[in-house]
Amino acid sequence: MILPVIGFGASILRKKCVDVSLDFPSLDSLIENMWETMYAASGVGLAAPQINKNLRLFIIDTTPFSEEEEVNEDPVKKVFINARIIEETGDSWSFSEGCLSIPELREDVSRKSTITIEYMDENFKKYTTTYDGLTARVIQHEYDHIDGILFTDKISALRKRMIKGKLIDISKGKVNVVYKMRFSK
Repeated sequence: MILPVIGFGASILRKKCVDVSLDFPSLDSLIENMWETMYAASGVGLAAPQINKNLRLFIIDTTPFSEEEEVNEDPVKKVFINARIIEETGDSWSFSEGCLSIPELREDVSRKSTITIEYMDENFKKYTTTYDGLTARVIQHEYDHIDGILFTDKISALRKRMIKGKLIDISKGKVNVVYKMRFSK
């Protein structure tokens, strides 16, 4: 089932999320709905707060990046439950990021090139894995969501002032999107 994506301005996007318990009801259905929602919106990642769930859960599928000529990375499709970034290393690099909760807006965000993350998959099997490049960036972006951080928090004060009107419009639902969204009024 495709769920509405929560738009900028909703309080859930600013909350630190809680761990997913082993006995969380209908977790498989929730994850399947998240995949459907992300693909319907042409996203490469989706975090639980973006569908109004205060859970440390996000998904990524970097396949669209692997279809670009200049990207030399294998695609990664994964579920991350109760993730904790252990280390961020390497050089910082900027990349134009967007977000399903903040449509029609992209900004250059600087992030470290390599991360090590501890997480569980959909079967609650534990992993500690190092990622780099665009995969690391997508993970960092989604990880920020489960900590109540948006990519717009990582841009300069000047850029924030310049896009303030656009963010206000987005929070009021004044956007043209081809996927379902919900805005707080």
